Amino acid sequence: MTHHRALHIFAAVAQAGSLAAAARQLQMSPATVMRTVAALEARLRCTLLLRGPRGVRVTIDGEQFAQSCQRILTQTEAAERSAAGLHASPQGRLTIALPSLIESQVFTHVALAYLNAHPDVRLAIEPSDGAPRLLKDGIDVAIVVGPLPDSSEFAIALGAVRPIICASPGYLAKWGRPVSVDHLNEHRMVVATSPGYDLHWRLPGNGSPRTVKAQRALTCTTQRGAIGAAILGVGLICCMSYEVHEHLSNGLLEPVLADAAGESLPVNMIYRHGRRAEARVRSFIDFAAPLLRAHPAFTHQLGACV
Repeated sequence: MTHHRALHIFAAVAQAGSLAAAARQLQMSPATVMRTVAALEARLRCTLLLRGPRGVRVTIDGEQFAQSCQRILTQTEAAERSAAGLHASPQGRLTIALPSLIESQVFTHVALAYLNAHPDVRLAIEPSDGAPRLLKDGIDVAIVVGPLPDSSEFAIALGAVRPIICASPGYLAKWGRPVSVDHLNEHRMVVATSPGYDLHWRLPGNGSPRTVKAQRALTCTTQRGAIGAAILGVGLICCMSYEVHEHLSNGLLEPVLADAAGESLPVNMIYRHGRRAEARVRSFIDFAAPLLRAHPAFTHQLGACV
């Protein structure tokens, strides 16, 4: 077996996190995959995988080697495509990870414009809470809200967003507009139980956050449902500004308590390999970054909670 093929097999195992899953993906027997990894370990004189009754786990050395493998494989593929005259024409599957609700409020129009410009590319959108591990999760590009962890990935700053408290005009007409954080205790709230969202609101105070104990009028399983309920006037909602950008623009929701604002959070687009990235990745970065930077959802500075 060639060294190139062995690198390809180990990269597949590291990404799948399973010998059996990698074997199915590669259409090889698990025994062949295991022998290939064992031969690599013997040649490199280091342990790449820790084997146990519940499967395999990539070691620190293995993780670094997997990144190197992926880099080599990507460069090889790019060289072959370039030699065949294909590099200038982006094509294939492009997997993009997005935080909740950003696709409907911000990303869809950008994606449609990109697909019109590059019809041979197929976009696959994956949900993401925080910064995904691009190599391990099989992600080409991700939009991340919040601080970035230290990594070898490349990042392009898109702007900033912040949390916001808002309500429908109908709710504010019926229940009144809160004039202070203390006044929130007299109001009704809508919350979501989906991952990444809290059942309690924590507002910045003088030196320490304050927990708001308003009446929970409705608890939804998703943030999308909670926002829909807030639009119908059920209660106040705490969310990220980009999640309700269009609803704020068309007047379905209004921000309240601007003086309760917390800190803005950065928004970045991350990817691997920089200018050496594949054509579909590089073309998307070059196309989408200017449009996303200019999007008004990343420029609002509104009342917020944290």
